[in-house]
Amino acid sequence: MANTAQARKRARQNTKRRQHSASQRSMIRTYLKRVDAAIQSKDYEAATAAYHKAVPVIDRLADKGIIHKNKAARHKSRLNKAIKALQA
Repeated sequence: MANTAQARKRARQNTKRRQHSASQRSMIRTYLKRVDAAIQSKDYEAATAAYHKAVPVIDRLADKGIIHKNKAARHKSRLNKAIKALQA
């Protein structure tokens, strides 16, 4: 356990930051699941709308370092590819 005041404060900060990051990761998973659900139901309009809502969230969390930029790009690419396949 932390012995100095500085170490105790860092432990408190780390706990808060970890909880906040976990919440953000949970939020992005929810957005991804919404797009996936729309794709599974083969509803192009709903999938496109859900995708357009998810993209700014994915980009924002990638910029903040919650997820890696390449992971964000991979998610966007795969979702977009699946949506385009619905249209064809």
